[in-house]
Amino acid sequence: MLSIFLFGIASGFPWVMIGSVLSAWLKDAGLTRSAIGYFTAVFAVYSVNFLWSPMLDRLKIPFLCQRLGQRRGWILSMQLVIACCCLLLSQVDPNSNLTLAGLAALFIALCSATQDIAIDAFRIDSIDTKHNEQQSSAAAMSTSGWWTGYALLGAIPFFVADMPGWNWPDVYLLLGAIMLLLTLGVWLAKEPQSMRDKAYQEAQSHYLAAVVAKGHQAMLVMLAIATAVVLCFVGVFGSTWFEYQTLAFSVLVLALLVYAIRTTSHMLSQHNACTTTQGGPAQQAMAWVLVSMGEPLRDFFNRNGVRLALSLLLFVVLFKMGEAILGRMSIVFYKEIGFSNSDIATYSKLLTWAVTIVASIIGSLVNLRIGIIKGLFVGGIAMAASNLLFALMASVGPDKTLLFITIVVDGFTAAWGTVAFMAFISVLCNRAFTASQYALLASIGTFGRTTLGAYSGVIVDSLGGNWQLFFVLTALMVIPSLVLLYMIRDKIQTIADAKM
Repeated sequence: MLSIFLFGIASGFPWVMIGSVLSAWLKDAGLTRSAIGYFTAVFAVYSVNFLWSPMLDRLKIPFLCQRLGQRRGWILSMQLVIACCCLLLSQVDPNSNLTLAGLAALFIALCSATQDIAIDAFRIDSIDTKHNEQQSSAAAMSTSGWWTGYALLGAIPFFVADMPGWNWPDVYLLLGAIMLLLTLGVWLAKEPQSMRDKAYQEAQSHYLAAVVAKGHQAMLVMLAIATAVVLCFVGVFGSTWFEYQTLAFSVLVLALLVYAIRTTSHMLSQHNACTTTQGGPAQQAMAWVLVSMGEPLRDFFNRNGVRLALSLLLFVVLFKMGEAILGRMSIVFYKEIGFSNSDIATYSKLLTWAVTIVASIIGSLVNLRIGIIKGLFVGGIAMAASNLLFALMASVGPDKTLLFITIVVDGFTAAWGTVAFMAFISVLCNRAFTASQYALLASIGTFGRTTLGAYSGVIVDSLGGNWQLFFVLTALMVIPSLVLLYMIRDKIQTIADAKM
């Protein structure tokens, strides 16, 4: 649990670099609200990190993974690259070279999203399947750690920025040094045992037999997966950054993946693994790719059924959307109504950190008693209700007492919902494909929050700066997810009972 907490700190800290600190820097540099909102689109990589998550289950970084293990090796390598990116940002002026600043932030997001894959897999793998009820405790420790990195450590740059002689580039040097310090957690952790290699070897034999017998179908599956991957990457990294949010794009990617999963399942059902099947180099390579990219998805849909699997994915998208859209504009909101950087550090960072740790522990204990369904319902309703306090603050102004109350309530409800949410999707994962399946669920959950969050500034501007109405709208965004949760509550409970 201590290792999970320390890795949680390292997971939350990069969000400071490309989130609140970057927003404050760009605001002080004179950029508009819309520009700042668009700049946070770098968070979109968190929603698609499942595309490369299978590589963390199969590939081992030379030297590091041999010395530290697969999970810890990946974590350390990403942390070192993030620290280097902070050094780069410290040398950039956003007014004269905004593109380079954006690329550096994007690379931090890429490495951070990859680090999260390994950290989440480490957390789930560290809990024995016989004690799956401890996933709630592990989620609480991870959430507490994340907020320690995001809020407690995230308060440091705001305090430093108000000190004489310090500017934002100097702050990024400090952030890079803190990231290097956080690598100590890797050396304190113990690599969890896994049967992952054996599971992949068996799957490789099975897939190779199917590829040899049905090569043309395998090629179509490869084409479908490749097309879906390319569409997602073009949407995130291409010149038209936001087109992939459209319904048509989402339906197309989903249709390609469903086709690939159904075709692969049909191929495997007709051809069992054969120890004498060797195949050529091209067939072996094709089987390797299909196992890496396709088997975690196929396993998830086969175990739950296509209809329930799609319902689960939709719920994951919708559950915390309103909270995340609010979060993208919270720093801008605080500064616009008159709070100082020190006020933001004290209340938004330090206070949120303390509340989250307490709420995570309490939430994990209560959720164990009331069950997964009630925990998600209570968490969702509470998160939505807490957004209304921000609307009240927008009417009252920079009242520190009201800010205190709002931060306490919002931090408590957010932590409660997060613990329930993380424990639930952790239980859904097959331990043979932990990194791939958890990343899929977490990335889809991040999809609505990060991509639509990029439009948060546009929403405020379109409302004429009416912050009250903006916060009311974010509160109403939870309703669709709760309706869906009620519709599939019995099936979710069956899954949870079977795992527990």
